[in-house]
Amino acid sequence: MATLLQNNSNESQYTLRSCSAQDVRIAIAVAEWNNDITFALRDGAVTALKASGVLEENIKVAYVPGAFELTYAAASFLQSETIYDAVIILGCVIRGDTSHYDCICDGVSYGITSLNRNASAPVIFGLVTTENKQQAIDRAGGKLGNKGTEAALTALKMVDFSCEIQ
Repeated sequence: MATLLQNNSNESQYTLRSCSAQDVRIAIAVAEWNNDITFALRDGAVTALKASGVLEENIKVAYVPGAFELTYAAASFLQSETIYDAVIILGCVIRGDTSHYDCICDGVSYGITSLNRNASAPVIFGLVTTENKQQAIDRAGGKLGNKGTEAALTALKMVDFSCEIQ
């Protein structure tokens, strides 16, 4: 995660060691809520995947209304007829005045963790959870890099891991 102490967004591409990037298929589920942030995350992810050699036609982007629906989207990608090597979820939850923030963050975290236990492909957690809008901007291409880029690179590293253990 991009923080003041660590920012992994300096990397913009990843070279797969164990499989061909041109054969990799990646699905990305993007929440439309806070779309000024999530669309920037999406753009960072797609740019990093392409820079790493993933073909544009092998990148599937789909949209859901909000962060809570990302778990359903990821599960749907995993169960689809198309076999994806990794699924990335991208969303943004900004703390408000109620406990809604905690419920959404906990639900998505638990849902993605549950999917990863038995998934046919890794599901990458790209949910930006911040205290305020500026922190979200800082993580969506601002001074702390782009969490979408980081999620894409993590997906490729996990694809490499999957290729290595097969």
